[in-house]
Amino acid sequence: MRTPSRPKEPAVVTDATRRTRVVLSLACADRPGLVAAVSTFVAGRGGNIVESQQYGDTLTGDFFMRVAFDDEGGVGLASLREGFAAVAGEHGMSWQLHDASRPLRTLVMVSRFGHCLNDLLFRRASGSLNVEIPAIVSNHRDLEGLAGQYDIPFHHVPVTSQSKPEAEARLLELVDEHDVELVVLARYMQILSDSLARRMAGQVINIHHSFLPSFKGAKPYHQAHARGVKLIGATAHFVTPDLDEGPIIEQDVARVDHRLAPDDLVTVGRDVEARVLARAVGWHAEGRVLLHGDRTVVFS
Repeated sequence: MRTPSRPKEPAVVTDATRRTRVVLSLACADRPGLVAAVSTFVAGRGGNIVESQQYGDTLTGDFFMRVAFDDEGGVGLASLREGFAAVAGEHGMSWQLHDASRPLRTLVMVSRFGHCLNDLLFRRASGSLNVEIPAIVSNHRDLEGLAGQYDIPFHHVPVTSQSKPEAEARLLELVDEHDVELVVLARYMQILSDSLARRMAGQVINIHHSFLPSFKGAKPYHQAHARGVKLIGATAHFVTPDLDEGPIIEQDVARVDHRLAPDDLVTVGRDVEARVLARAVGWHAEGRVLLHGDRTVVFS
């Protein structure tokens, strides 16, 4: 009678055997040999490239690249950064290199509309959005209970024309206190000052309730209804001192028709806003969004 084989013992994962997925993103002037330089660097340190995308802008002469690779040699992020600094210096690259598994520390700001916040919180809790949310900031208390459901600290920071400088100072305190890398305006109905927008350039994402450029001001969906539109949309973009004109990260639309009342358009629009913002935040967290002047390169 054959003796049943014993099940294999589970492999012991140690620091020496654990692989780190590394993401390298870069931009520089286009020239021959850039892809070779990056791939040679990765291979020379025992890395295995699992994803690579690049784009050369023929109009500006700029080059952009995103590479994801497994650090199979166990070199470590510090050593990889030190080594790639020499490559970047030789080719004049601006670059970032990070551990893909590390959640991006993200502060979310919101006012009274909770659909985008709720969507981000659910995606984060379910593991489909690689962010850590250490704080939620609002100029109203309406969504404090929602923050409590996810056990995330809620900070009520009222804003008036007189208190705006103090409110923004408090925001910057929270950014520093929690080592925040990204601020998301999830339907935060306040305009950031020019100085704050400049200080956090490329670190603040806003969701706009229209397919820019489009209807501005109060009740955009009601304006759209009055004009009989057949498409409504949303735009996620980086915040700049120029209101609603920052580099666009993602946009989407939904088709509508004459049967929908203004409140129906609001419902459809909220769904579009939530998914557009989630994509933009997710891609930014994965190092897929590179600024290109007033535009972005998105390796989606």
